[in-house]
Amino acid sequence: MEEDAANAGGFWSSYENGFTQWLERLQGHAPEGSDPLSAATTFLSALWNTFVWLFANIAEAIYNIFFAVTHPNVWLDWLSWANTSEDKESLMRFIYYGGSHELFFAIFVLFLTLTTVALLHRPFMWGCVRVLEGFANSIGRTFAWAGLLMVLVQIMIIFMQRVFAVSELSIGLGIAMTFDVSWWAESLKLYNAMIVCLCVTYTFVQGGHVRVDLVYSAVGHRTKRIIDMIGSLVFMVPAAILTWMYGWYFLWRHLVVPNPSASDSLERLLNKARALRWNVETIGFSPNGFNAYFLFKVLLVTFTALVLLHSVAFFYRSYLELVEGEESIDKYLDKDSLGEDEEAYEGTH
Repeated sequence: MEEDAANAGGFWSSYENGFTQWLERLQGHAPEGSDPLSAATTFLSALWNTFVWLFANIAEAIYNIFFAVTHPNVWLDWLSWANTSEDKESLMRFIYYGGSHELFFAIFVLFLTLTTVALLHRPFMWGCVRVLEGFANSIGRTFAWAGLLMVLVQIMIIFMQRVFAVSELSIGLGIAMTFDVSWWAESLKLYNAMIVCLCVTYTFVQGGHVRVDLVYSAVGHRTKRIIDMIGSLVFMVPAAILTWMYGWYFLWRHLVVPNPSASDSLERLLNKARALRWNVETIGFSPNGFNAYFLFKVLLVTFTALVLLHSVAFFYRSYLELVEGEESIDKYLDKDSLGEDEEAYEGTH
């Protein structure tokens, strides 16, 4: 991908600042001494450059998708780690493209393709909704058990500390995990983070998130669905992208050295690859405390990926309920039920 970009550098670089120029024109930052006609012409030129830049990146994304699929060794060779220069370079490519605009446009193209097919064949769109919501439910129902585990570990800590006054705890079958009591106590934060990050979309599907409703309940069915569609694209997607951009490099800065940065170019990261080595963060807040805080960074990235996936499901469901009417509300929705007392359960939401 980088070779082709380098060969066509003149074309791509001429449009990379089109959006910036457009914003400057919208803000009225015309060159000093220019007449209105010149400013208007420049604005239209910047606007045209913006559209060209957009479609050029979409076209490049199509090529990048096929290149990534047909050349997985370029960016996934590090999975069979042998500490070779090829492994190091592939890892740096993986880090770079994981937080790049190339990845954004590749996902954008896949979303446009999927949405086009779904609009032409509505049952396919319902299928996408069921798969994505089923995925969210499966992940959430699995990791919701971390809440029970958190309670059991807390009971064990209190019981062993107060009754037997031990300083270390060992848990395991065959191979025991032996850590200081403070390690087990601090590990409770990981279980809590797992519930928050991995059950977020499951809770969304179940309608369990707290909402402050000032307008939504007072409007009709169609208006609600339009609000949901706009909310999924205007709020969920941008928030997930911004969090991903922060969390992605935050994660890798605690896994490898030299530390990658969001401002690094691919060439700079490939130069850093010569000295690349794993340096997984294992520093706790206390001498004997929990030392796997890199898992929190992994959870942050996973959280944003789940939210981004579910924004697509929510957009599709809102659109389908808009075009099919009120009888399609909660169609195929897999909600948890406590049986006969379901009314009381629903009332707690």
